[in-house]
Amino acid sequence: MPFQCQKPIDKRPRSSLTASGRRRKEVALATHDQHQSSIQYALTTLDQVANWALQGSLWPMTFGLACCAVGKMHATGPRYDIERLGMLFRASPRQADLLIVAGTLTNKMAPAFRQVYDQMPEPRFVISMGSCANGGGYYHYSYSVVRGCDRIVPVDVYVPGCPPPAEALLYGISLVQKKIRHRKVTRMWYRR
Repeated sequence: MPFQCQKPIDKRPRSSLTASGRRRKEVALATHDQHQSSIQYALTTLDQVANWALQGSLWPMTFGLACCAVGKMHATGPRYDIERLGMLFRASPRQADLLIVAGTLTNKMAPAFRQVYDQMPEPRFVISMGSCANGGGYYHYSYSVVRGCDRIVPVDVYVPGCPPPAEALLYGISLVQKKIRHRKVTRMWYRR
């Protein structure tokens, strides 16, 4: 025999008292628009595909200013071989999407550095490599040194060290790839 309810089910909104003694009324949730959710799903998938393609093919710009550039060259050698990560160094800023600043940035070099950054297409990322690029380093109190390249361009990842080892640069690149993986470009565009 099937179960039968003795009392009729009351479908009125229930009210209860809160801790402060006020009446609380239950409110039905708004219905979810099916069309809206399908567009958001498509844009989320599009973001994931675009981010996957970008993180697997970062092309850094060759921008070595001092001794940290030797560590960057060491990362391209046969022991670490960053080309296996899909990275190919480009000489033109119009073909690069990652700028690795390795070394001391001087006041005389700062306008050229900003011009190179401005010529890079969007999305662009910057890694500050070494203590000289991060904050001036050994030459911090010199009159001709910029005390950190973040005063000229926005920096995404800082790689510490003097000079930093190639492993630290590879870790910084993996942090940039992680940042790319969580970007929301088309979803943010859709919400505007």
